Amino acid sequence: MPLSTTCFMYSGLYCILLMKNSVMPPIELQHQIKAAIRNVPDFPKVGIQFKDITPILQNSQLCTQMLDFVAQQCAKLNIEAVAAIESRGFMFGFPLALRLGVPFVPIRKKGKLPYHVYTYDYALEYGTATIEAHTDAIAPNTRVLIHDDLLATGGTAGASAELVKLLGGTVAGFSFLVELDFLGGRKKLEAYTKEITTLVNY
Repeated sequence: MPLSTTCFMYSGLYCILLMKNSVMPPIELQHQIKAAIRNVPDFPKVGIQFKDITPILQNSQLCTQMLDFVAQQCAKLNIEAVAAIESRGFMFGFPLALRLGVPFVPIRKKGKLPYHVYTYDYALEYGTATIEAHTDAIAPNTRVLIHDDLLATGGTAGASAELVKLLGGTVAGFSFLVELDFLGGRKKLEAYTKEITTLVNY
């Protein structure tokens, strides 16, 4: 089947978009993702506007385009493993690892993994939380991409970076579907790496 093309103007330049077997330009991709995300008010508690990504999972073509884009962005990073954060991070983290052809490392809440684990405790607004990974999940000096669905304050992603370091790995990058800019999580994660990929921002 021949490739179809569409001409459009961007920043004063005419561009040609190949509509088949190509990565969708980020602006258009962001538009489709935002159209699919469902806003749920007062969840999980009053005053929070929850960004529900589950409607995205009903659109296999959009999911494929999202994975294509993130995989393309990660190609330059020489990723050797993808570590994803429980539980929504698993939705795209495991397929992304398959796409990159690298091992997948689940980062889970305390008590969820059956084998020997490394543990990392971190502070929440009220109290603490604990994440764990198997002791044999990451080989020394492995370049790891940390993935989750949403970047807010960066607390859990930062804790995951510390856990990766504890396992002997190197934090090569972060990827998120959604970033809440006003919470400033990116600044916290830049202490580990400047390579932070997000698909949509609010």
